[in-house]
Formats: sequence, C-alpha cells, structure tokens
Amino acid sequence: MSFVSLPPTISGLVDRWQGIGAFADVDCCYEAARRMRRCSRNASQHWPHVVAASRRLGIAGVGHEWMAGRAAAAMQVEAA
Repeated sequence: MSFVSLPPTISGLVDRWQGIGAFADVDCCYEAARRMRRCSRNASQHWPHVVAASRRLGIAGVGHEWMAGRAAAAMQVEAA
C-alpha cells in the first residue's frame, strides 16, 4: 500500500489505517486512538511508533517534522 500524497491532518493519517483499532495497535489503546482521530492530535511520545508504522504501511513522508507540524496546526485551530 503506497499513497502519493501525505494526509493533511492526524485524522487523515489515522484514516489511512484499516480502522481506528489498527491504528491503536501501533502504540496506544483504542480510546486514545479515537481521541487522536477526533482531535487530530497525537501526543509526542507516540510519534516514533507512528512514524515507523507509517513507513511499514508505505505512507511516505510521515516523520517527526510532519508530526510536529500537524501538532502546531491543531494547536492554532484550538487557540482560534
């Protein structure tokens, strides 16, 4: 599985998995994965696991920089 473009949000990234349960298997519980998808945020302690799993799934370009950018964007939306 390989995608041409990066998803614009954490929610979009979660949607690339075969459901929230599959995303939760990366490094968190189902409820945490559900919150990440709903809020489009992912705690930084999960980033290494999400980055590695994205590579395994063929989702190119998801790295720590991408994760940090999505986190900053989510915070700006919350502040507005």
